Amino acid sequence: MPDQKFDIKRSVNYAWLLKMAWRDSRKNRSRLFLFISSIVLGIAALVAVYSFRDNLQRDIDNQAKELTGADLVIESRRAPKEAVVSLLDTLGQQRAEERNFVSMVYFLKGAGSRLIQVRALEGNYPFYGTIETSPVTAAQTFKQGKNALVDKTLMLQFNAAVGDSIKIGSVRFAIAGNLESVPGQSGIASTVTPVVYIPLQYLEQTGLNQMGSRIQYRYFYKYDKVASAERDLKRHQRLFNKEGLDHETVATKKASTGRAFGNLNKFLALSGFIALLLGCIGVGSAIHVYIKEKLGTIATLRCLGLNAGEAFLIYLIQIAVIGFIGAIAGAILGTLVQFALPLILQDFIPIDISMQISWLAIAQGLAIGLIISILFALPSLLSVRNISPLNAIRVSFDSVVAKRDPLKWLVYVLIVWFVYGFSYLQMNGWLEALVFILGILIAFLLLAGLSKLLMLILRKSIPDTMNYLWRQGFANLYRPNNQTLMLTVSIGLSTLFIVTLYLVQGVLLNKVSLSADSSQSNMVLFDIQAGQKEALANLTKQHKLPVLGQVPIVTMRIEEINGKTAEELDKADSLQQKSGNSALRAFKGEIRATYQADLRATEELVEGKWTGNTPEGGTVKISLEKGYAERINVKVGDKIVFNVQGLLLPTEIGSLRMVDWNTVQPNFRVVFPTGALEQAPQFYVLMTHVPTEKVSADFQVAVVKSFPNVSIINLGMILQILNDLFTKINFVIRFMAGFSMATGWIVLLSAVMSSKGQRLRESVLLRTMGANRRQILTITALEYLFLGVLASAAGIILAVAASWAVAAFSLNATFAPDILPLIAFFVIIPVLVMITGIYSSRSVLNHPPLEILRKEA
Repeated sequence: MPDQKFDIKRSVNYAWLLKMAWRDSRKNRSRLFLFISSIVLGIAALVAVYSFRDNLQRDIDNQAKELTGADLVIESRRAPKEAVVSLLDTLGQQRAEERNFVSMVYFLKGAGSRLIQVRALEGNYPFYGTIETSPVTAAQTFKQGKNALVDKTLMLQFNAAVGDSIKIGSVRFAIAGNLESVPGQSGIASTVTPVVYIPLQYLEQTGLNQMGSRIQYRYFYKYDKVASAERDLKRHQRLFNKEGLDHETVATKKASTGRAFGNLNKFLALSGFIALLLGCIGVGSAIHVYIKEKLGTIATLRCLGLNAGEAFLIYLIQIAVIGFIGAIAGAILGTLVQFALPLILQDFIPIDISMQISWLAIAQGLAIGLIISILFALPSLLSVRNISPLNAIRVSFDSVVAKRDPLKWLVYVLIVWFVYGFSYLQMNGWLEALVFILGILIAFLLLAGLSKLLMLILRKSIPDTMNYLWRQGFANLYRPNNQTLMLTVSIGLSTLFIVTLYLVQGVLLNKVSLSADSSQSNMVLFDIQAGQKEALANLTKQHKLPVLGQVPIVTMRIEEINGKTAEELDKADSLQQKSGNSALRAFKGEIRATYQADLRATEELVEGKWTGNTPEGGTVKISLEKGYAERINVKVGDKIVFNVQGLLLPTEIGSLRMVDWNTVQPNFRVVFPTGALEQAPQFYVLMTHVPTEKVSADFQVAVVKSFPNVSIINLGMILQILNDLFTKINFVIRFMAGFSMATGWIVLLSAVMSSKGQRLRESVLLRTMGANRRQILTITALEYLFLGVLASAAGIILAVAASWAVAAFSLNATFAPDILPLIAFFVIIPVLVMITGIYSSRSVLNHPPLEILRKEA
């Protein structure tokens, strides 16, 4: 029919349309604001995250020099050759040197010990920024003698004070000051491995610079002109690659820090976007109910001469204006919330953040809010075009059969593309974004299908003999203007997201949980020299502790891969104009390998054949960890020549292994068979199990006193630190999930209130027919309780399936969820739904029917 289409020939009086939209909204503004309030928290989350991102990037740019502390940093995992050191001494106008490694510190007062990161420093590093200490002068004066700067958390843990003494290796140091902050180090890093600074000149006296000590050599340079640093890098790049030297500049530090926190921002933005998606469901569903209730008004206006296009524009204007106002509210709230994010994330951020209003983030939030309001309302708004004047005299508008509308399908496609595009921007991967949106679509379709199935079953199976109140409550689930589909989807998706977050957190915590079984080690001692092996084993037994294993470790580096050295591979790349050859990574740093006759329980052969023994004069068949082999671009059958303490050892890759790195046992990227490395210089790792904290403390003190070079990893303490870390991470996740939970509740409230008019008419009719307050309350409670039970049960089931998939395919972990929290979710969510439904009906319960009808007229 021509009257059902847009009249493009007729000029549109936009002033009149605005006036009509304003007048029509006067009675419904509170409802419209409630509809759009569903997206306010989602917009607030995104604006807060975008503002935080902009401020963080600005501060990274401004503080990059302080993060690096120098214009150029050269790093090496092994002691550079004398010729290389001579070259390094010629770089820059100012120089400083640091050697850092993990070791044990012993507090003489209190006899406590702890694994720390020792930084032996020489020179005036940092050249930019400061090492903050208390007292302030300690950062400079500690280099004037056998003094140390000790991390403030470590000082508190062992009740130490400035002036007390500590022992590192064989040397005593006086504590010159508390270490407040170190350039480029976050609070989490200092918690895991607290830092202790000592003067470099005393490092040799400690006796810790031995074979097997994993020392990182760092050289810091300050240039009068930054361009000179880039010039030196280009000039010596090939030599640095050959010698396995890494470098870092202010520019590379800025980029790497930005990438690291880019992942954090993506997670936060994705969490906010999920809250926004829940709000979108609320908007779309509520507008659908709103337009259905406006059918009579629209049909009457059509009888008075309004064409379909003008009717569509009137309600489009309403939604756009209210949506824009909702976006403004969200942007204001998000701008306020952004000031809380640095407080929540301060332990993860190594810089000082100065929060400012980000107008770009606000503009993005306004644009997203307006787009979403219109986009998710369009499927319902487009039906306005199909309302003819004839609808004004029809007995029931519900009998109108909607025709297929190609524009609606186009809108649905645009919605899917919008969700996919936003997901892609957060994940930077088309496959990850595709999996994410497919997961949402599958969950949406399953929940929608479940609601349809429920309505069909109830319509067909409610017996006439059922109690009237129960029958009426169940009938409300399939009657006209029911909310079953909308509430099932919104509550189900909210439950799915929240429970999935909870279960995945549990999986992560279980991955680092420590067994109480005494047959499993919970303490590892490493850097044990060959001459100390037996004596340390005897000391362990004297403390009535088991020796669960002594694993030999041999340090080496790769000399050749398939007959090519690092220099030859670098030249080949230069000729082919390639860069970043993964094989070159193999030549950087030292490799710690072991030898064994059999594979360990933590290792699984995935390719090739393991040979546990090397026959005399035969080829040495080694085994590589699969991920490491992929990173250095080698496969089974390739040849590798290792430099073992100056001796070249040819080998062939005989097999590849998968390694479970989440166990207490020592694991290795490179494993040799027996008969190849027994005569090589080596050190050992000893594993034991300590039953209590007191036994652990006594044993550590005994080891530090007798073997100061031996470092100890106390897995009990590490587990406690990890638990603290996960507690902080959980708080961040819960903070962002709070937006989704609050949005889910607002969507629920909006959904309930959206059909309030229909509820009032039915409830008033029941009151007029003699139903009392208790009966109406029971009917309402049964309807919402059943809906909440169904939707939350479906959401929990989907969450369990999603969490299992994440655990099995992403985290490679065992999935064993706790039942009690799931039961708690299953109880709390339906009760909340029921309370909200009853709250929406309070006006019917508290006022006479005639008074309610007069207010609604």
